[in-house]
Amino acid sequence: MAEVINLRKGDKVAVGFTNITVGLGWDPNEGTGAEFDLDVSAIMIDSNRKMPNKDYFVFYNNLVSPDGAVTHTGDDPDGKSSDGDDDESLIIDLNKVNNSVQEILFVVTINDAVQNKQNFGQVRDSYIRLVDNSNGKEVMKYELGEDFSIETGVEFGRLYKRNNEWKFDASGVGYKEDLAFFLSKYFSGTINK
Repeated sequence: MAEVINLRKGDKVAVGFTNITVGLGWDPNEGTGAEFDLDVSAIMIDSNRKMPNKDYFVFYNNLVSPDGAVTHTGDDPDGKSSDGDDDESLIIDLNKVNNSVQEILFVVTINDAVQNKQNFGQVRDSYIRLVDNSNGKEVMKYELGEDFSIETGVEFGRLYKRNNEWKFDASGVGYKEDLAFFLSKYFSGTINK
């Protein structure tokens, strides 16, 4: 049985399988006031680092990409339905990805972070993992060990295509931004939230 590849920030690994569940998990610290509502989004971008159109932003209000390659399994608004497992997940079929798409970014943002005075410094045990759906086995996992004490959005990782091969990058980049920031960064139009 193959061992799970434990990734560190900046590691880039060839994926080698095409039907993937990307699971993301986290645990807010107790006693931090309002409920934490963390949301995962997949942003599909082309070689110009822009989305082909707004529907390539897959999140709780747009659960499937136009090419059928990315499916969001649904919002977990308070993190309580996961019971220690993935809080939210995305199912990816790399064979269906639109030819213009070169990267799929996996971003987690805290809903109403400013109003609730919340940040990723109040969240622990954050991770992103890739599961091979052909056998249900976890293949790689990246546990975010950094202290994102002021950040309200984190790019956990990304799948990217180089020379017709998909790779995973354990990026772990924090932003003091919300969902709207990522929309404006990768899309020039407007999206209804």
